[in-house]
Amino acid sequence: MVVEFVTEFAKLLSFEPENVKVEIVPKEEYDEIIIFAKKADVGRIIGKEGSMVKAIKTVISGCRAKENKNYKITVKAYEE
Repeated sequence: MVVEFVTEFAKLLSFEPENVKVEIVPKEEYDEIIIFAKKADVGRIIGKEGSMVKAIKTVISGCRAKENKNYKITVKAYEE
């Protein structure tokens, strides 16, 4: 549920939504959600002063309470 939400949110923000990929990496204390996007879209996904990433974190905090999991979001650029 969380990964699908983050994927759709990131795609809405990007210029090239077909190039946005999201993966989840389970760790011992938390699950890391990594958003891969083109270099031009990374800034849009992060937002001014991190506002978009903060919005994503706020929404998934409800899932954190429900699923009893912690999440960390990372945005990475890739070149094809």
